[in-house]
Amino acid sequence: MPVSKGKRSRYTPPPPKQAPPSRLWVPTAMFTLWGVGLAIVILNYTDLLPGGATNSYLFLGLGALTSGFLLATRFR
Repeated sequence: MPVSKGKRSRYTPPPPKQAPPSRLWVPTAMFTLWGVGLAIVILNYTDLLPGGATNSYLFLGLGALTSGFLLATRFR
């Protein structure tokens, strides 16, 4: 009769590693980029930026907002 394997011979995978928490600069930069981007977009539409309402200011603000959202994906 074959000998059954005991519980000790079963493979147990290692526990999943926990990612370390984010450094302080990640949420700081994230919220700063969101605030600056939102301010630029609002000031562009209210025509309070020098040179009037131009697409370059709008793209700059949207770029800052997008960068903030990209940083939010790295936040733990």
